[in-house]
Amino acid sequence: MKYGQELQQNIFGPWRLSYVSYDILKQELKTRQLDHGWTQKDASDFTNLLENELSKVYDFVNAKLSEIDARILYCERTIQTLQKNPSMSSDANYGIMDEALTEILFDVNDLSRFTRVNFVAIQKILKKHDKWTGLHLKHDFITKLREKPLDKQRFDVAIIYISALHDICRNRGKQSPGNSASGGDQNAFERATAKYWIHPDNITEVKAIIMLHLPVLIFNKDKKWEPSDSAVSSTYFDNSNFDLYTGRLQRDEEAEAIRFRWYGPMNSTSVFIERKTHHASWLDGASVKDRFRIKENQVNPFMSGIYTADQIADAQRKSGTEESTVENVRFIAKGVQKSFKEKRIEPMLRAFYNRTAFQLPDNQRVRISLDTDLTFIREDHLDGITRRQPTYNWRRNDVGIDYPFPHLKDDDILRFPYAVLETKLQTHLGQEPPVWLTSLLESHLVHEVPRFSKYLHGACHFYRERLPLLPWWLAELNVDIRKPRAENIGLTRSKSFKPLIDGKYRRAMIEEKERANQQAVVQHGEKSSRKSSSTGTAVNNGSSSSINELNVKEYSNTDLPPLPPRKKPAAAAAAPGTSDNNKTRGILSSIPQIQNLFSKKNDKSQDLELGASAADLGENANKKQKVKVRVEPKVFFANERTFIAWLQFCALLLTVALNLLNFGDTISRTVGGIFIGLSAGIAIYALYRFEKRAWMINRRIDGRYDDIWGPAVLCLLLVVALIVNFYLRFR
Repeated sequence: MKYGQELQQNIFGPWRLSYVSYDILKQELKTRQLDHGWTQKDASDFTNLLENELSKVYDFVNAKLSEIDARILYCERTIQTLQKNPSMSSDANYGIMDEALTEILFDVNDLSRFTRVNFVAIQKILKKHDKWTGLHLKHDFITKLREKPLDKQRFDVAIIYISALHDICRNRGKQSPGNSASGGDQNAFERATAKYWIHPDNITEVKAIIMLHLPVLIFNKDKKWEPSDSAVSSTYFDNSNFDLYTGRLQRDEEAEAIRFRWYGPMNSTSVFIERKTHHASWLDGASVKDRFRIKENQVNPFMSGIYTADQIADAQRKSGTEESTVENVRFIAKGVQKSFKEKRIEPMLRAFYNRTAFQLPDNQRVRISLDTDLTFIREDHLDGITRRQPTYNWRRNDVGIDYPFPHLKDDDILRFPYAVLETKLQTHLGQEPPVWLTSLLESHLVHEVPRFSKYLHGACHFYRERLPLLPWWLAELNVDIRKPRAENIGLTRSKSFKPLIDGKYRRAMIEEKERANQQAVVQHGEKSSRKSSSTGTAVNNGSSSSINELNVKEYSNTDLPPLPPRKKPAAAAAAPGTSDNNKTRGILSSIPQIQNLFSKKNDKSQDLELGASAADLGENANKKQKVKVRVEPKVFFANERTFIAWLQFCALLLTVALNLLNFGDTISRTVGGIFIGLSAGIAIYALYRFEKRAWMINRRIDGRYDDIWGPAVLCLLLVVALIVNFYLRFR
């Protein structure tokens, strides 16, 4: 598809006049070139026209950003007013503010798409200009693009503020419980980790979808958030033989990855020493990630062994750290220093990215991180070029966090074309991933890349001639990971430009969740009533309060807060000997969300209806959620090996046939021709089976992957060929 058509498909109707006039620029370029050839005046006129288009887009983006900032500020002040006035702090008011924030979030997503589409359009038209005229306007136009940049993500600040306000609305005016800075023990539970690539066109949309369910994790809420707070830099270490690289790629036992990481700008005083170990022997074969923190001025002495593990442990002990943690830090530090001494590792490359983390504070069941602006920078001296000053330093001092690092040479830098999404889910005790997350990961917005590693990717780019093995995902970079947009998935707009989330209005989604919660409470109430009737115990105020507690717990597992409790009706306390219907009503009427389901009329019919819905819900609850199955690379390799095995047999059969044709008599040539046809048929059949299996694997289709008829038919044809051979020879 030509880009002009793609641009027309991606245009947002209300902003149509503010897009780059791509077709006009293209027509102007083509007409002038074909009419009289390209002259200096044509070059000047076209440059002015292109500058006007760039200014139009840039001014529109700035105006919209100012408008979005003003709307966010209005929402913030309104929410503060609701928090300070309990009489105004109602669910309806917070719901209105929640919908207003959702509208703003959609505008941020639309503006991000607008910026991206126009940036690509300008790049395309510059490329066409240089191709048709033979000039180099693209290189000369870089200064203009830096003055009015369209390629940088400038929407993170807005998304962070929307997330914070949205979280307050979700909790009805209260801050999320827990401490955002508490990381917890990362090895205290099992995690299922998966990694995905996200095309730049979809980054803001993915952030917005996740933000509607999980708040952005801010580690220091006492400090105003700044764009530099999202910067993460890591220096990876290896030796000249790349033993750590090879071990990690081959997943050898106790293979290590050692990196020094810091957050924020270069003047950060804290550095984290991190070590990843695959199948650690001291943990009975479990993989582990260890880390501890030291001061930046202690890193070089630590590398050289001057600052020992015992000194680090003493410093930890003096600061009041628990003895078990101190011993763990000592163990990690000794292991890292041992690797420095025995493996002679040194700084190899740096990985930089801006990270947005999503997680409920003090709840590590679901943690999602999205890394953008991923960049790899060389730190080594293997080619004789001194990059670190002084040479024994642990990192370069001439590189900060000023992405895209325009001052670096092309040989020293690799800018990764996609963002990296990583999901970490607690999978122990049979916990299932949230439905919304499963829907996102199965959508067109992400591209799964199992076991993607930042260090392995950066190392194979800079040191490819020194490496014996390369990662499997390199071939994925040669294809366009964008997929056709799925219907009713992601953030879209209706024909009247109203926001739709997965094809539904925001209010409809909230009401659907409320109905699901009510049905869950009804189901529990029915079970409690059956239990109480079987034991002959009466329902008292205590049981009603326990159901109220259940109601709060049910809502705590969703995105919606509980509604404010109402006064308990007198019917909630039933005397001994009350009928089952009254018992059930006593339990359920204490739950404010479903009081209106009961009335004095049609008590029996409504009880029957509630019982039926609870039974239906019980059947649905027993159904397991459909979880996307990760396809390992070895599955594709197994399919390929099967295909090669069939081809080997075809080659053997073809060799026999050619010998019969070249060195035999008439009968031998006839049989040789039969064998050639048989060999060709088998090869075509093997190719068909290979392509069919690959198609089934790519689409996760359930079915038979074994071959039922192929081997049997092959044996039959060989027997027939031998019978024909004997018949012709001995007739």
